[in-house]
Amino acid sequence: MSKSLKLIAGVADAALTEQKSDKSERPARKGSVEDRMYHEIYDAIMEHRLPPRTKLTEHSLCEIYATARHTVRKVLSHLAADGMVDLEPNRGAFIASPSTDEAHDMFELRQMLERAVLDKLAAMPDVKTVIAPLRKMVASERKAFLTHDRPTWIRLSAEFHTALAELSGNALLVNMMRRLVSRTTLMIASVEAPGNNACSFDEHEEILDALEQGDAALAQSRMAHHLGACADRVQPDDPGAFDLRSVLGRST
Repeated sequence: MSKSLKLIAGVADAALTEQKSDKSERPARKGSVEDRMYHEIYDAIMEHRLPPRTKLTEHSLCEIYATARHTVRKVLSHLAADGMVDLEPNRGAFIASPSTDEAHDMFELRQMLERAVLDKLAAMPDVKTVIAPLRKMVASERKAFLTHDRPTWIRLSAEFHTALAELSGNALLVNMMRRLVSRTTLMIASVEAPGNNACSFDEHEEILDALEQGDAALAQSRMAHHLGACADRVQPDDPGAFDLRSVLGRST
């Protein structure tokens, strides 16, 4: 089996596991410690406040959130299913840190999946209405940039791609995209100012413009350029030791 096929199989298996998971084992009660821990860690990873390879020690998380070890383990399992955390036998949980080769393979897979999504959306007779919520998302992305809210800008620029997949109505595809977007976002350099770089609101808006015209080829071309620029910005990072308390649990 080729490397690309192995990657597709691995992502699909992870997506199927996520799709079949018992919702009772996932953070569900809004405001619960489990829910808050998941979202604080998820946001900190997506916003590059917790760098790749940071170790998420169960003992530290138990202290930060004043909760039991089994709750911490459920949250870490959920984050691992979403591609944000790697669980290593006898070593523990670490913020995911895909290799440069893996990151580029994932971007190649994203090119294929997002091309299919755009093809399906462009063929919808009511595509303008369907993508209207994404127009609002891009507007929020633009506002976050103009107000120098970089954490929100990073999160929205990543969520745009998952939101596109959700419009396809294919739950398995959405889970695959969520995992791929999460892991590739980890690898995009966090030190660059957004400006006209990849994952900017300008490029997202241009993709929506092409969809609204029903021009699948143009939308796919713009997406290919967009993702290619993202892949070019991949920069592995080795942060060394990191204090979880400096980022997590501040709302307690």
